[in-house]
Order: sequence, then C-alpha cells, then structure tokens
Amino acid sequence: MGGVKPRAVALAFRAVALAEACSWAGLLFGMFVKYVLATSERGVQIFGPIHGGIFVAYVVVAVVAARVLRWNATTTLLALAASVPPLATLWFDRWATRNGRLPVPEAAPTS
Repeated sequence: MGGVKPRAVALAFRAVALAEACSWAGLLFGMFVKYVLATSERGVQIFGPIHGGIFVAYVVVAVVAARVLRWNATTTLLALAASVPPLATLWFDRWATRNGRLPVPEAAPTS
C-alpha cells in the first residue's frame, strides 16, 4: 500500500467512522419506534441495511488504516471493537487523534 497517503487514509477513516455512528443512531431510532412505540418497522427496514453496509465499510477501512498508519495490534483491535457499541467509532476517532494514531486534518486555507 505504498502509494496511499496517510492523511487520505485518515480522512477516509474519519468519514466512515462518522457515517457508521450516524447509521447506528438511525438504527437505534428505528428500533425505538419498532419495539417501544410499536408503531412501525420502517426505520429498521431502512437503517438496518444502511448500517450493515457502512459497518462492513468501516471494518475494511479500519484494516487499511491499520496497515497504512502502522497501528499496533492493540490500536487495531480497539478500532475494530469500536464498530460494535453505538457511537464508539467517534470515541475511537478522538482517542486515536489525541494519541497520534490518526494524522490531524490539515487546516482549511483562509483568506
């Protein structure tokens, strides 16, 4: 994976981590409507497959990030484990950035 830039991988990881957390939130809302309010299954029918697809994408991007960013086994396992609890991918993103495991995004140019 020599041609892949670490900052590009970090950006992709952050985007997929955010999408995974948002899809979790949508699925949790759908489950609330289905099981607590017992009014509709539509939210689960919509967000279930969306979350499933993004979950798989997160795992793939996490493995690529681990390789390109040279994460140790502990960091890699934390990244993968963060895909299971709701919104934990956001926690992992912050933790990895704070501990130097994810490159900090470049500041946008100002005029």
